[in-house]
Amino acid sequence: MQHLTPEQIEELKNILLEWRNQLIEDTKRNTGEALSFEGADEMERAEAETSRILTLRNLDRERKLLKRIEQTLQKIEYGVYGICESCGAEIPYERLKVRPIASLCIKCKEKQEEEEENESKAHR
Repeated sequence: MQHLTPEQIEELKNILLEWRNQLIEDTKRNTGEALSFEGADEMERAEAETSRILTLRNLDRERKLLKRIEQTLQKIEYGVYGICESCGAEIPYERLKVRPIASLCIKCKEKQEEEEENESKAHR
């Protein structure tokens, strides 16, 4: 039995497509900004370099997010969207509506975050 209706899947797919298109536009704009920094004096060049570094970090984040969106769109095409990658449980529509790229159910996501927190504490 499919837990998401065709209408819900279509709605979530449209959200993902809009998100992807917006990220592509943002990435194009940010790439242009990262490449066009010019500064006349040392202070302006330093400010431009700081801004360029932040822009490059944002571009990296956007690239990773675009990859996640593409992977999620593939899951929709393969008919496996909304299934937890860890335990195989159905991810509720309400969670997907808030976070359409969610690949874990709430229980597994909380477990993952707890493990990451414990690992972080162990390395301090």
